[in-house]
Amino acid sequence: MSASFKKIYGLLGHPLGHSLSPLMHNAAFSHLGINAEYKLFDVPPQDLDKFFSLTSGDICGLNVTVPYKEKVLGLAELDGDSLYLKKVNALNTLVRCSGGWRGFNTDIPGFIRHLREGFDPEGKKAAILGAGGASRAVVYALASSGVKEMAVFDIDPLKSMAVSKMIKEVFPGYPISAVARPEELRLEDKELLVNATPAGLKGGDPCAIDPGLLHGGLFVYDLIYNPQETKLLKEAKAKGARTLNGLGMLLYQGALSFEYFTGKTAPIEVMRSALQGGVSI
Repeated sequence: MSASFKKIYGLLGHPLGHSLSPLMHNAAFSHLGINAEYKLFDVPPQDLDKFFSLTSGDICGLNVTVPYKEKVLGLAELDGDSLYLKKVNALNTLVRCSGGWRGFNTDIPGFIRHLREGFDPEGKKAAILGAGGASRAVVYALASSGVKEMAVFDIDPLKSMAVSKMIKEVFPGYPISAVARPEELRLEDKELLVNATPAGLKGGDPCAIDPGLLHGGLFVYDLIYNPQETKLLKEAKAKGARTLNGLGMLLYQGALSFEYFTGKTAPIEVMRSALQGGVSI
């Protein structure tokens, strides 16, 4: 490993107690002999401006998680290939460049790459729980991958309507609806259900949706990866549905972020092993 100045990368969000990202990235740095460290930057909302004006000067790259995926868009420079992110309005990767930051969303390709390992979304009907920054990436990924139609529910109807509007702006005429109640997702008519809410992160959390709405014809994907099996996934399995958690999405988005950070090919199996070792059983 070089004795040169250590480069600092990290994850920006609040709160960050459940993150496995440092394990994944630091294992990759070590494996490739890169003199760098990946840290957690747990920054409360009232300190975000101060973080970027005072603290972030020595940081070479950041991943961004809740609640900042939408808020950092105004800080980032987007190249021609990623101008669509202005409409998606969610970034999860910032890379230091001369005069500021370049912005990317690695959640989009990370999610769809992992989903395809268990489910082919093309021509299918999907329902999405949640309409925050992660949901925006998921909905864009599904629409651009040939999903036939979508319905989105969020406890804040303005958010679900904003996601629906975003997709219709990017893909004019796309059949997406923002619904007011989970029942209106019409899961009996859907083949894919994605949970993009935090419901399930804590042991005492209820199931993200009424289990009575689930059925064996669904493929249920939960972006949560720790715990490995949320109540939603347990209930879905009990109904005979196929399921997948978000650990693979974390891996693939992290690997792509690593490549943006370093310019080197990510050692995916090294990163996968680090993640699997860090997930609580």
